[in-house]
Amino acid sequence: MIRQKVGNRIKELRISAGLSQEKLALAANLDRTYIASVEHGKRNVSIVNLEKIVIALNCTLSDFFRDI
Repeated sequence: MIRQKVGNRIKELRISAGLSQEKLALAANLDRTYIASVEHGKRNVSIVNLEKIVIALNCTLSDFFRDI
């Protein structure tokens, strides 16, 4: 369940920022398929990769977890 919540939050913030999965992946130095699988709750995201994603979304970890 937490994987889906984290994935949904990433997708919500990505769309709000006007980013495609590909642009987010490039900004976070990750693969687009990794972003897609995390957003769909199919993959556990490491804390290191979550930090990369949050920075690429121009967000803080506390803001990211606020609604989870």
